[in-house]
Amino acid sequence: MKKLFPYLAGLLVLGILMLLTFLAADRKVRQFDDRVTLNKQDKIPYGTYVAYQALGYLFPRAVRSINHVSPAQWDSLSLVSAGQALVVITPRFLANEEEMNRLLAFVQHGNDLFISTRMLSFKAQEMLHCQAAQVPAGPEEDNGGEDEDSLRVILSNPPFPPGRDYVYPGTRFSSYFNKYDTTITRELGRSEQGAANFIQLTSGRGHIFLHLAPAAFTNYFLLHKQNADYYAQVLSLISPGVTRLIWDEFYLRKRYEQDDGDNRAWLGVLLRFPAFRWGLLTALITLLVFIVLEMRRRQAYIPQMQPLRNESLDFVKTLGRLYYDRQDHRNLARKMAQYFLDYVRNRYKLPTTTLDNAFVQALHLKSGYPEEALQSIVSRISQLDTVQALGENQLAAFYKQLETFYQSTP
Repeated sequence: MKKLFPYLAGLLVLGILMLLTFLAADRKVRQFDDRVTLNKQDKIPYGTYVAYQALGYLFPRAVRSINHVSPAQWDSLSLVSAGQALVVITPRFLANEEEMNRLLAFVQHGNDLFISTRMLSFKAQEMLHCQAAQVPAGPEEDNGGEDEDSLRVILSNPPFPPGRDYVYPGTRFSSYFNKYDTTITRELGRSEQGAANFIQLTSGRGHIFLHLAPAAFTNYFLLHKQNADYYAQVLSLISPGVTRLIWDEFYLRKRYEQDDGDNRAWLGVLLRFPAFRWGLLTALITLLVFIVLEMRRRQAYIPQMQPLRNESLDFVKTLGRLYYDRQDHRNLARKMAQYFLDYVRNRYKLPTTTLDNAFVQALHLKSGYPEEALQSIVSRISQLDTVQALGENQLAAFYKQLETFYQSTP
């Protein structure tokens, strides 16, 4: 049972995390999603699912396709064939010079380019001879101090019938043109303040439509009252004989004007989808739990080893008890004397062959121990060879003299 406990605990933790994940996701569904994604797959208020699906009704004879690459890398789109239309709906149209040259070549051969965005790159404005108002880069930031709670767009007459204005109570997310070349540009629509936000340019045998209110193509706007008519009116400008309609997603993903066309933010794009985000989080948590459970030790238990005992000390104690039990005090005193003389030889480098006054004087000078006490120790050692026996009290007194010497000398 103990072996299964870590796995059961891991499964319990994983189950709790998955439950919390589903509860959090469920709460998020009930909230109003105000993200401006302009993605054709998003059915949230500010996605473009309705606009993309409506293309099939507005152009029933045209073949629809999706473009994911830079115009500089087109292989499925022809630059020389006519009867094509490219629809670009993006928060920021960040085309560089090379991409603009390819797009203009595409238009000049008899194709239509429809761009709906809130921000045009500097190169796009320069090559299209127009200037759009500067707006914040973020889709949810304030739009130049204007009221963001509603959007009102007005179609110009001509080419549209009079009285064509449309409104909805959602985010404005729009811009307008500060100036444009009136000699080559046709105004098609205005904002509520009267500034142009929809223009047409002609290049070769094709047309370019610039629209600065992409919120007008969101699900929320098109499903509000009769606003779907706005979408139909605007796209009616595209040639009705178009045979191929391309919905562009490259500029929807492109974040910087200097990008080389590679979609490097693929992970960020995938993380925009809640299901993928929570699935990835669950997988990472599962992997973490697995790693933690597999980190536990699997080898057999290693018992703790006791440190080795000092058997030399036990030997000395045993030997001392043996001499003491046999009452051989003289022999034990001689062992103590031999240890003392060996200590003096090693510690003070003095010869111990002759234990006379000169030895006592030299040991006194080197150890600093009192000369009288040293003379007493030496006399006691000299007597051990002459006496036949030694009493217990005499042995104790001799031991005390030696211990005092050891403890008092450096």
